[in-house]
Parts: sequence; structure tokens; C-alpha cells
Amino acid sequence: MSCFREILKHCFLEKAGEANFPSAAAEKWGGVSLPESIIAAACARSGQRVLHVDSRNYYGGNWASFSFSGLLSWIKENQEKSDVSDECEDWRKLILENEEVLSLNKKDKTIEHVEAFCFGDQDSAKDVEEAGALPKLPVFGASGAEGVAQDPDKECPPLESAVARAESCEPEKAASVDPASTAEGNDTEVNCENESSHSLSSGESAPDLGKAEAAPSEVSAQEPKKIMYSQIVREGRRFNIDLVSKLLYSRGLLIDLLIKSNVSRYAEFKNATRILAFREGKVEQVPCSRADVFNSRQLTMVEKRMLMKFLTFCLDYEQHPDEFQDYKNSTFAQFLRTRKLTPSLQHFILHSIAMVSETDCSTLEGLQATRKFLQCLGRYGNTPFLFPLYGQGEIPQCFCRMCAVFGGIYCLRHSVQCLVVDKESGRCKAVIDHFGQRISANYFIVEDSYLSESVCRNVCYRQISRAVLITDQSVLKTDSEQQVSILTVPPVDLGQPAVCVIELCSSTMTCMKDTYLVHLTCPSTKTAREDLEPVVQKLFHLNTETGKETENEELEKPRVLWAVYFNMRDSSGIDRNSYSSLPSNVYVCSGPDSALGNDCAVKQAETIFQEMFPTEEFCPPPPNPEDIIYDEDEIASEESGLSNSPETKPEPSPEESSSRGSTAVKEHSEE
Repeated sequence: MSCFREILKHCFLEKAGEANFPSAAAEKWGGVSLPESIIAAACARSGQRVLHVDSRNYYGGNWASFSFSGLLSWIKENQEKSDVSDECEDWRKLILENEEVLSLNKKDKTIEHVEAFCFGDQDSAKDVEEAGALPKLPVFGASGAEGVAQDPDKECPPLESAVARAESCEPEKAASVDPASTAEGNDTEVNCENESSHSLSSGESAPDLGKAEAAPSEVSAQEPKKIMYSQIVREGRRFNIDLVSKLLYSRGLLIDLLIKSNVSRYAEFKNATRILAFREGKVEQVPCSRADVFNSRQLTMVEKRMLMKFLTFCLDYEQHPDEFQDYKNSTFAQFLRTRKLTPSLQHFILHSIAMVSETDCSTLEGLQATRKFLQCLGRYGNTPFLFPLYGQGEIPQCFCRMCAVFGGIYCLRHSVQCLVVDKESGRCKAVIDHFGQRISANYFIVEDSYLSESVCRNVCYRQISRAVLITDQSVLKTDSEQQVSILTVPPVDLGQPAVCVIELCSSTMTCMKDTYLVHLTCPSTKTAREDLEPVVQKLFHLNTETGKETENEELEKPRVLWAVYFNMRDSSGIDRNSYSSLPSNVYVCSGPDSALGNDCAVKQAETIFQEMFPTEEFCPPPPNPEDIIYDEDEIASEESGLSNSPETKPEPSPEESSSRGSTAVKEHSEE
């Protein structure tokens, strides 16, 4: 069963009724991005009462994934930036004399300079409907139905497509999960099949989706199938387009947390199958493992020995300090020149293995990055990286589901007007939502985008430049079309950032058959289009008309069918003291950073959780259902006729939430 569908059982939609909301909770969240979702799951797992709300109508915030129609709605929303009016104008009457108000933002200002381009005939898609799209939102009750009926013409594409996908993919996912292996334990590593999708849950091995998808697509690589824009619209639900593009290091903090907490059972993963390099105007594959190095035809025998010797040194460089001590103050690029490596080897190591800046990265940072890359090799495949099927947006949903299973309450399209702060203690006491309801809590976790300009006046934000392309071919054609590739394009001018390119195939469940989804990311220096379009022009063919004047070299490049550029705020690494007048029990979570991995989000979530609950374990594994001991009162109440259905059981108390939550997990694993 899809993670998203299970979460919807525990969430209320906007206008579902104020009376369903608890008036008090142990923790209150604004925003459902990855760090907040991890903290919410950790708190619910430790027995805390959690209320998690978001003004958006989708999970994940800036970590979300959209269908194609959902992304078009997101683009329109961020281009218009319409004002949001207060639904309840008299909420200020709820503020007492000894209290003051800390207002929150009502508009998301984290996305700027959104530009979308279609390189096909848009008119052909005017009357085309998305296949399988639901006509309206699912109804969760009479009050929910009223809320939907009030505005029948208003669509919610991201939520609709996600729910529809969850139902359509349920049998497929259920077939890939082994209930017996799921319940066995949490310390078993994942068995890896060649270039297949993986479930990180203990002992599980998912079917080879890559091979299954590749079988019918063995067509001539010389003549790519022409894809029309109307086809993209019609097959829009087959796209899961991430707002932020990242990969998971196989020995990174997020993978370790997914396995430790057993949240990995809610997701499946696919190996990144190849590492690419862009050198002298051409894209080439980089040998990573020992076998790749010695089988490579790009390197001479001398280069192979040089590369293996250097990589062996990087694995235990700390044991040989005399070899790098003199270069601690030098850049990693300068250090590589002293190692008697050829220019091609220096390029591979700097841009495709260490993946660091040529001008800003020190020798120690470069050695650490190279060692991290090498240590992640071989755990699940031939490269260090994994990618979650259905997109990066699945990861926040997995942690939201864990929180919901352990009693957390979720509510989308539910905005918060303000924080209520006690003047004497300086602590936040409650929030007031857009219905005018006052909700008290002990701790408040807020996404940075919710804070007002007065609170953030001393904060200096960075920006991330993003581009998403739909193309008809891979940047490097091979016998297999089902490749997940990562490519780092070095900067043209020194001082400019390198561009990270991630290319996804249809077996990742992020795009339709015969297309590729390409993500480009770099730290911003200008607008996203100005930063990234030169790289797009190097790698892809943008002109839709293939006349005689078009060079053969251009025709060989993949053709861009559709593209969007946007800038996203990078609020990572900001010191808490930079925020003005922030109450002591309010914690701020940042949005996505420009790094390839997710370590920043995991570290932030664990730090905040430990500040709130220093004696609690962070995201412990759920208990074995067989080890749960029920007291006599609980057994008597169950025998008195309470329903066995998880949806109809009363909400457990904080003391019972741990044991009841584990039962819910067990029930799911046996479905």
C-alpha cells in the first residue's frame, strides 16, 4: 500500500470542521518538509502528541514531487503569487493582556523567477485530458464533502494525482514486499540485484523493475520515438517531478536512519547506475569500482595503476599525514596536480568522484569527499547512490506515515495566523489557525518560510538555481535505456559553480516511457535560467525544427520537450541567533540545500529533537509486536467489544501510543 494513501487516513482536509482539532498538543508543526517530518516521526515514536499542519495542499513543501499537471498548477501559483486574505478577522480577540503576537507569513516567498518553456505544439494539447485523473477530491466525511462542494471548479492536481497514483500502484508495490522478511529484524542489509530497485527494509529485496521496464523498449537507438506535448499531458500521472533534486549516499545519514527506524519499509529504491563526466565537449562514463577501472577502455594501463593507487590512499589518508600536511592550506585541485596524475584523472576525481569545487575546496575537504564516495561503493550496487522510486517527495511522506501510525494528526490546507507568546517568560504558548481556533502546545517547529520579514530581517539567504527538463534521449546512449545517471558539468569560468545533472529513466517511476527526466542544480549567481541555460545548450538540442541548417552534432543531442527554471531559497546553515525575537521553544527548520545528499536535513532534525527531549532516543526501531506486553485493563477493554479496525480505535494515550503504533505497523506489513 502506498505511503501517501495511508497518511490520508490520518489527515483532515481544509473546512473539515474545527471541532475535530485537539485544543492542546505536545508538539505543533508548521510545514511538512523533510526535517519537520523526521522530527514529527521521532516525537510520535517517543510517545508525544503531535499535530502537523501545513497551508499547502500537498506533502513535502519544497521537497515535494508532482505529476505533470500538478507541476503546471505549482508553476501558475508561484508566478501569480496572489494575496491570501484572513478567513477569521476577529482572531485577535483571543489574545490576552499578558500575551503578544508573532505574525507568520501567508505567502510562500521561497520560489522566484519561475520560467516554463514548451518546445512542442501546445495547441495540440488543449482538449487533452490527463489519463486516470480523478474528477474531484476523495470524500472523507460529510463535513469534508461540504468543503469540496463549496468550490467544485477548484482543482487540486498534486493531491489528486498522488492519491490516484497510490491506488493504481498498490498491487504492484504489494507484490514486491515480503511480509515475513519485513518482520524479521532491522539489522539485515539489503540484497542487491543488478541495477534493480531496492527496498531498504530489513532483509527485503525488491523485483528488478529496471529490467521489467527495459524489456519492451529494445528499439533502435538511432531513431528516437517522437514524443508530442499532448502525450506528455495525457500521461501526466506517470511523472513524479521533484522540486529538489538529490540522491541518497548508500552509507549516508538518511539511509542509516531509514533502516534504524524501519521507515524503509514504506519506500523502494533504485541504484544510480553510472557516473558521468563532461570533458572537452563530450560526455563520458567514469570508472568507479575496481572492476570498472580495469575494464575501462578510456584509461591506459599506467593511468589505471595511478588511479587505483590514489584511491587506495584516499581510503586511509589519515594514516599518512606526511603526504598531505604541506597542502592543508591549498585547494584540492592544487593537491591533485602534485600527485602526478594525468589531466583526465584529475578531472574525473575532482568533478565526478569528490564532486567538489575547483577553487573553494581545501585538500582535507576533497580527501573527505573522495573517501565518502569510495566507502559508499558496493553496498547496494556499483555506484554510491540510491534514488527513491516515485521521487524524492516519497521520503517526507514515509516519515509522515510513521508519525501518523504512532498517533500523529495531519492537516493540509490549514494555515496558521500567528504564534501567541507569553510576555513574562518569552515562550510561545499557542497558535491561532485560520478558523480562529487557539491550539496550545509545549514545542513549536516552524519551517523558515513561515517566519515573517521582521523575524528574518537579519538573515542572509542563499539561492539555488534549478531546472527540470523532459527529454527524448539520454545524454549518453548505451545498450540499456534504463539508466540513472549523475553528471557534474564544470564551470566555464573560474569562480562560477559547477552544475549537477541527474538524469532519470522511466523505471524510476518519475517519467513516462521513452522519455527522460533531467534535473539541473547549482548555487545561484543570477536567475536560474541565466545560470543553467548555457549548460542545457551544451548537452541538449532546444530547436524543435530540424532543418538543413541544423548541424549533425546538434541532431545527435537529446531533444528537450519541455523545461522549467526557478530559483529556490537555501536557508540551511543559518544560526538561530540570526532570527529576531524568536521564543525559546520555537525551533526553525530550513528548506533544501544545494548539496547532493540529505545529511543536512537529518542532522538538523536530530539536533532539534535532542534539544527538546535530551533523554529520548532519536527514531528508535519499532518494537517487535511479539514482545508487546498489554496490561489487564487494556485486555479487558478490548474484550468488551472495541473494534479491531485501526481506523475506529480510540486515539491512544501518550503512554500507549508506542505499543499501539507497532501493532499498526505489523498490520500493514501483513497486508
